[in-house]
Amino acid sequence: MSTAENPKKMLNIYILEILKYYSDVNHRLRQQDIIDHMRVDYNIVCERKAVKRNISALIDFGYDILYDGGWYLASRTFEDSELHLLISSVLFSKSIPTKQCKDLIDKLLTLSNKHFVSNVDHVSNLPELQHTDNKQIFYTIDILSEALEKHKKVSFTYNDYHTDKKLHPRRTSKYIVNPFQIVATNGKYYLVGNYDTHDDISHYRIDRITDIAILDERTKAHKYVKGMKNGLNLPKHMAEHIYMFNGNSVQIKMETNKKIINDIIDWFGPKVYFSNETDTHCHVSFRANENAVFYWAMQYGEHVRINEPAFLQERIKNAAKQIAAKYEQSLNR
Repeated sequence: MSTAENPKKMLNIYILEILKYYSDVNHRLRQQDIIDHMRVDYNIVCERKAVKRNISALIDFGYDILYDGGWYLASRTFEDSELHLLISSVLFSKSIPTKQCKDLIDKLLTLSNKHFVSNVDHVSNLPELQHTDNKQIFYTIDILSEALEKHKKVSFTYNDYHTDKKLHPRRTSKYIVNPFQIVATNGKYYLVGNYDTHDDISHYRIDRITDIAILDERTKAHKYVKGMKNGLNLPKHMAEHIYMFNGNSVQIKMETNKKIINDIIDWFGPKVYFSNETDTHCHVSFRANENAVFYWAMQYGEHVRINEPAFLQERIKNAAKQIAAKYEQSLNR
């Protein structure tokens, strides 16, 4: 007789599923509770002795099942706090399409129990969040992962959003890129690579990549790409390219109000150097991408002043004048 004809042969599997779904340290199950769930969920009638015997077998198999006024599964692949972190990461990723985001969260929820699921109420806010409409993203990541493993170049269409809120090709010809790394920052996924006809590092939003393909050509050797003689130093690269702009890094010196030191370290990492400290202000120096610092300084302009390099200070000053002029014109209408 097969297990399908004799479901009692699968009692240990059913009991394990019941413990996974219904129990934790705060929700213990008595033998009668397990018997009731067995009848309701699986239409199986079993005795107390059978429950105890099969739980003992599961413990012998290595499952962390404990008894304290009732049985419960004491450990799982992921703790609830870890699942919260994973779900939040998926939920607030702007690179994952809404439907796929919801599907991923549903899969993660199956790794815990009903009590955890009922407490994850923020998942209901999913439609209100901004997500990409590029449904190729997981396929793109798969292809990029394969290309990275095989050290092969890739070709793809790179897109921009237009006023119709849809992606449109930036140009008719494909981009040919040497892929070096996939990174996640600011809720988005990026490809760090090298545009094949250039000699510097470039960045591409993965949610804006479509029609990707692996080429037969091997990836360009690192020694032919600026800043990659010894390979890609990812922590250093990410600290210097906070907005993932292309271009060279420069030495930055600035004066800042100490109230935004948290923000400076969040954006530029712990290797920034502080000096000339007073009660309210201090000087900061670090290396970063010029364009990234320009836009960052415009965001935090109320609290910082760029001192070096002089050309960046001049660029910020001119931009501030243009912004002020626009508001003056608006007020004088």
